[in-house]
Amino acid sequence: MKNAIIQLEPLTCPSCVQKIEGAIKSLDGVDKDSAKILFNSSKVKLDFDSDKISIEDIENAITALGYQVLKSKVKAR
Repeated sequence: MKNAIIQLEPLTCPSCVQKIEGAIKSLDGVDKDSAKILFNSSKVKLDFDSDKISIEDIENAITALGYQVLKSKVKAR
């Protein structure tokens, strides 16, 4: 498993958080229990299995919803 922190453009409402979190948790390879969005800092924190999904796939799922990814940081766990 790897740990990722994804910095998003500033989020403006709680429904944005729910929308992004729901999409991320539905991705195969993302640890559903670890996926959390920090509204105040507009960061996504999650663990994922890099054998099943890449950070680019996760970023693409976010951008497909209309949100901008500013940067990502991935650490092996």
